Amino acid sequence: MDLGLKGKVALVAGSSKGLGFAAALQLAKEGCKVAVNGRDAQRAQAAAQKIADESGAQVIAVVGDVSLPEVPAALVEETVAALGGLDVLVTNSGGPAPGSIDSLDESAWQKGVDLCFASHVRLIKAALPHLRKSNAASILTVTSFSVRQPIPNLLVSNSVRGATLGLTKSLALELGAEGIRVNSILPGWTATERVSELMNARAKQNQSSAEEEARKISAQIPLRRLGKPEEFGAVAAFLVSPAASYVTGVMLGVDGGAIQGLP
Repeated sequence: MDLGLKGKVALVAGSSKGLGFAAALQLAKEGCKVAVNGRDAQRAQAAAQKIADESGAQVIAVVGDVSLPEVPAALVEETVAALGGLDVLVTNSGGPAPGSIDSLDESAWQKGVDLCFASHVRLIKAALPHLRKSNAASILTVTSFSVRQPIPNLLVSNSVRGATLGLTKSLALELGAEGIRVNSILPGWTATERVSELMNARAKQNQSSAEEEARKISAQIPLRRLGKPEEFGAVAAFLVSPAASYVTGVMLGVDGGAIQGLP
């Protein structure tokens, strides 16, 4: 199936590893010109090169921490200057620090807001003037299935990410008349570095192993396994593509059926 992404320009935030990398790779394989973003210049450059080598697409690295107020606009401008426009924006970031109400101080909360909510707002605001020039503009926010079912010891993430759903649905209503689609993916437990860190933390807390913690989680998922990053990437590429041209305002779980309640 041709998703209609050939020649489109995509900026994928937080894409030097994990789910963001998977999305950027799939978009490049579909023919997009892609801007890969990460805080670490060396890692971002390496990720961009790997994606270019695997896809044959034009891929650049745009370096910066999306939680910093001045960075999102700079990333957008660098992408447009290098790749000639912008059609697809994927707003994504790492997760905030784990902890409980007693262990988290005000600084941890503010960092969580900047990383997991304000970064989406700033990236979208900076990108809109360019997206409005596209005939196939699409925005995808990446959050977590924890917005529907909170994860123990991830209080900041559980709380802050919900605001991004409100942003996504509101913008789908606000921008729909301009032909700009806005959707969100709620990824579940996926085999990434971030999840490995969480498994290690759980193992330490429960005096078990990371493998045992992953087995416990897999047993609660209808598909009985963690997701693969490339499975997330395939869904992300479809949602932002012209093949999904009548889909907007959707909060799509990519979680193996982990959230078992009704929408």
